[in-house]
Amino acid sequence: MDKSDARRYLEIYLTDHAAAAAGGVERARSTARALAGSPEGDRLQGLADDIAADRGALLSIMKSLGIPVRQYKVLAVRAGELAGRLKFNGRLRERSPLTDLVEFEALRLGVEGKAACWRALAALTDQEPALDADELALLQDRAQAQIDLLERLRKAAVDEVFRGRAGRPSSTPASAERPG
Repeated sequence: MDKSDARRYLEIYLTDHAAAAAGGVERARSTARALAGSPEGDRLQGLADDIAADRGALLSIMKSLGIPVRQYKVLAVRAGELAGRLKFNGRLRERSPLTDLVEFEALRLGVEGKAACWRALAALTDQEPALDADELALLQDRAQAQIDLLERLRKAAVDEVFRGRAGRPSSTPASAERPG
């Protein structure tokens, strides 16, 4: 494979991640709004803010590499994210605890994908001078902290949905859980 093919593949890869990140931001904000006022609400608002900041970091990286955002991909993912909110969860008029579980899992999958993107970019720092290894390491650490938070929330939702107990995650303050 020649360099032009590799560059084209990098462009496709990053524009796909940017589009997915737009959907992830919307999903995180929606989940945070739905659970505002709950014990998880502040943590989820912090998570949504971090996910939005990560998308901003990705867009900045793309700009430094001269890679444009493909708006049609962003719009397609956002439409899919909105459609994903329409799910049959056993309740018609109120939010089901099952919705929380499914949304925590969807967010975690998105963050796992984002972490993989940061690792892929970190592997390219030797050939792409615009990539900052230190920044990518910080982004990887923040993604791991997000994964850890989402896993705690997911486990608590499993307890609530399938065991009938309000399993709340640890009482660690949101500020202590939010990565720097």
